[in-house]
Amino acid sequence: GRTSDPKQTEIVQGIFLKLYENNFIVEDTLTQPYCEHDKMFLADRYVKGICPHCAYDNAKGDQCECCGKLLNAVELKEPQCTVCEKTPVFKETHHLFLDLHKIRPELEKWIDKESRVGNWSHNALSITKGWLDQGLLKRCITRDLKWGIPVPLKGYEDKVFYVWFDAPIGYISITAAFMDNWEEWWLNPDEVDLYQFMGKDNIPFHTVIFPSTLIGTGQPWTMVRSISSTEYLNYEDAKFSKSAGTGVFGDHAKETGIDADLFRYYLLRNRPEKNDTQFYWMDFMEKVNGEIIANYANLVNRVLQFVHKFFDGIIPAFDAKNSGFLASIQFSSVLDEIKGNLEELELKKALLKVLEVCSIGNKHFQDSEPWALVKTDKEKTGLIIGELAGFTKDISILLWPYIPATVEKVFKTLNLSKDELSYDKIGNYEHIGNKPINQPEILFKKIEKKQAEELRDRFSGIKPDPAIEFGTLSLKVGKIIEITKHPEADRLYIEKVDMGNGEIRQIVSGLVKYYTEEELLDKKIIVAYNLKPAELKGTRSEGMLLAAETKNKKVVEVISPDCEIGEIITVNNSTPNTQEIDIDAFFSVPMTVENFTVRFRGIPLKAAGKEIKVEKVESGKVG
Repeated sequence: GRTSDPKQTEIVQGIFLKLYENNFIVEDTLTQPYCEHDKMFLADRYVKGICPHCAYDNAKGDQCECCGKLLNAVELKEPQCTVCEKTPVFKETHHLFLDLHKIRPELEKWIDKESRVGNWSHNALSITKGWLDQGLLKRCITRDLKWGIPVPLKGYEDKVFYVWFDAPIGYISITAAFMDNWEEWWLNPDEVDLYQFMGKDNIPFHTVIFPSTLIGTGQPWTMVRSISSTEYLNYEDAKFSKSAGTGVFGDHAKETGIDADLFRYYLLRNRPEKNDTQFYWMDFMEKVNGEIIANYANLVNRVLQFVHKFFDGIIPAFDAKNSGFLASIQFSSVLDEIKGNLEELELKKALLKVLEVCSIGNKHFQDSEPWALVKTDKEKTGLIIGELAGFTKDISILLWPYIPATVEKVFKTLNLSKDELSYDKIGNYEHIGNKPINQPEILFKKIEKKQAEELRDRFSGIKPDPAIEFGTLSLKVGKIIEITKHPEADRLYIEKVDMGNGEIRQIVSGLVKYYTEEELLDKKIIVAYNLKPAELKGTRSEGMLLAAETKNKKVVEVISPDCEIGEIITVNNSTPNTQEIDIDAFFSVPMTVENFTVRFRGIPLKAAGKEIKVEKVESGKVG
């Protein structure tokens, strides 16, 4: 469905009027970008500029695609209209706001109950609580635009609803456009459980803003019970960005010619349920070829081709009740475990369990050697192949939620109806034995390395200039001339650092565990020179020194360049940033150690023309 459907206008306006009647709508002013050339106020995505957090030069007016921070258009440096590329002006206009503060008491009661009953993802709960802790302010729900749903209120006829207000209501309106009895679903909280799946950047819209909207109407709306919210899926060590052409999107996936079920499989296998994960084409190739093709597709192909070749395309009859092999699988127990995983929204865990069981079938086929046995004992071979055909049917049912089109193709080959595609049919083999099958076909083509490399290059997007990216930082070489332990923290040192030209800076570092005072005194170091000063245990720290570390911090080595103090650290002759940055902006420029050399995006850092080396850390990260 689409939010352009008339049902969307009807339901959005109805919800708004209920909020207005209940005094949850307030009036105030908002500063918005206005393009004098195009004579219009600009939607957030029609403004671009420099991100105030990471200095990315193509950030949009609602969010930076580089560092992920949410923005308001007024925060952008050097803003531009994306239509004409001229600089907009910012004007104050009257708008309507949803009074979240007034709704908060009821919202908190709902969150407390549903987050426990619905077993919300950890990040859903932490991000929601973070919003509550910061305090809920009123949120503007209107915009001065020419497209969108009109505001049904006198004096606001020339305004429309802001997309974040009306878009979630699309869940309701799209259902209403699909079925007349939509209220049995959306106004029936006692009998309907609503599950929602999303990336973490969408969490507050679904746990704070949309629920507040529904609560404020005073109607018994069905609200989200369980949230399965993931961390980020990144693309080849970068962020997905449609505007920059980085990453594989739905239309791109279709163009590759790769079976859609292979993408479905990999995305669920690689689902960022607890931590950020990466879409790597080489990993895609290895997991697709080595798991779903080598395991499941290989089993299906071997069993059904064997039936076709040696048993005239008829699955041999077998005694399921007395089958030692099928009994050893304990499908009822396996099914209980998988259903339990799915109930807990552990989609990846359930998938891995299915693959584990599938590998047992492959091993049984290999150990039974039916290609040899059929020459001497066709009857016994038939029992083995019949069992494996039944096993293939059950494994296919378990994989159906993950690779639906492929499983339906397998069922068509097995001459089984879609009615058999049900968990309660697992272990039921009455429609398998002594039954003809259709001509088997290869389920998937393997992904070749050359193909994966070509696709990786094709979707690599517009690569940012490393020198510009690294230019977010200002790194300088200094020398520790005085060091003492922090009086309030056993693990911290306070260092006085000579930055050259008479400048002395004070830095607090957590190196007590790794270095003695004598080892650090007179040591040259690299200082994050434009890092905003911070208070650490009551002591001011004017920057941060850089250290290389191995995994799990087993080895931590202060980076000590072989050059004069005051030297600037560069990548590809980068120009250092003169503006102060916060710690998030610093870590948005990730540095690594590879082969004892400090690098950014694989390019060595240099001071006075020389690459910066370390002695103890062969590979790791820099912090």
